[in-house]
This record gives sequence, C-alpha cells and structure tokens, in this order.
Amino acid sequence: MQRREADPDFELRLAGYGITTAEILYRMPDHPGLLQTFSWQFNDIAPDYPRLKRFLDHWEREIEGIIHSVRVMHSGLLTPREVRIVRDAGKLH
Repeated sequence: MQRREADPDFELRLAGYGITTAEILYRMPDHPGLLQTFSWQFNDIAPDYPRLKRFLDHWEREIEGIIHSVRVMHSGLLTPREVRIVRDAGKLH
C-alpha cells in the first residue's frame, strides 16, 4: 500500500488557517488626494492575523504610501471539528 502525504493547504486548514483577503486603501505622497487600492489574498489565522500584521508592519517601514484603511475578509473553509478520522471500518453483507 502506498502512503500519501497530506496536501499542505489541507494541513493549514486543520491548523486553523483560512483564506484571508485584505483590501488596503492608501495614499501616495505625490498624489495625496487620490486613494489607491491594493488587494491581497493569503492564508492566515483569524482573529489575530499574524501574517497580515507582519505585512502591515513592513508596509509602514518600507513603503511610502500612507495607509488610509484596511478591510479584512476571512473564510474558515475547514475546521478540525468538521473532520472525523475513521479508526475502524466494518463490512455489511
């Protein structure tokens, strides 16, 4: 019998990660009257969003665009309680 490895994305879902979309509205220094949008989709853990926080910290340090607002959408596609491991399987004649 061949052993298969679990899909890394599936393992992330079991660990509590879900698809997260961040929409960042920001102003560039040369056009402060205009709002621009940056959208980003990634896996993160709600409600703490550690990956998003690291990204926003990087933005504050390295990017000249001043953040106006951030909108976050998160979808937990799979939670550990939705998965049940079958230990024994019987046969019905």
